[in-house]
Amino acid sequence: MNRISFRRIALGFVAAPLALALAACGGNKEGGEAPSGEPIAKIAPPAGKAWADVVTKTPGGGYLIGNPDAPIKLLEFGALSCSHCAEFSKEASAELLDTFVASGRVSFELRLFMLNALDMPAALLVTCGAPETVPALAKQFWAWQPTMFEKLQAAGDAQMQTISTQPPAQQFASVAAISGMNEFVQARGIAAAQGAACLADTKKATELADLTQKDSKEYEITGTPTFMINGEKAGVTAWPELKAKLETAGAR
Repeated sequence: MNRISFRRIALGFVAAPLALALAACGGNKEGGEAPSGEPIAKIAPPAGKAWADVVTKTPGGGYLIGNPDAPIKLLEFGALSCSHCAEFSKEASAELLDTFVASGRVSFELRLFMLNALDMPAALLVTCGAPETVPALAKQFWAWQPTMFEKLQAAGDAQMQTISTQPPAQQFASVAAISGMNEFVQARGIAAAQGAACLADTKKATELADLTQKDSKEYEITGTPTFMINGEKAGVTAWPELKAKLETAGAR
């Protein structure tokens, strides 16, 4: 995706064919081996806390769960519209958080990646609340994702085409409305007025698009989900293989 495409996403450009939105994901399966190391002892969390409950915003625009100083750092570039990301979330989340992150040996950072016109309004709404709520809300969004696709299919490509003719400031709100994103976040504590304000935040949209552009170039991200372990591409997208690489890196 080139700079023009990122900028169009930031300004609310809606790709016409619905099939594009439904198919625009697939992780990068090329990359180096995860680092190999000796087993690492568990690291205790701060008193009265669990590592899985510690969430911090990162300088790279991501949301990190767990020990910020964990010796093994897992990074996911994930798109909220990506069905493969949804599959990974369903398959991996419980064990990743309850075993690996909870040990203090592994931190997990999620960076939301803008693949298409669905991702921008989704990201604006999922990040509309407090930073510590973002990873959990993203997980819930991925579980709800099939409902979004059903609503978009019912709306049809013609309606998406109509939305693409609207002023940019209206397009995020229109996509959020026909896809059911508004109802999704409202059911999880984000008031309608708050959601509308977040969808109208073109400055934040531009920042999200610029981060995607930067990460795409810096890390050669060609699809989602893409995982990195301590700065190296894991080269896998399925949880069993990624789990094995974390264990090889010392999370055992």
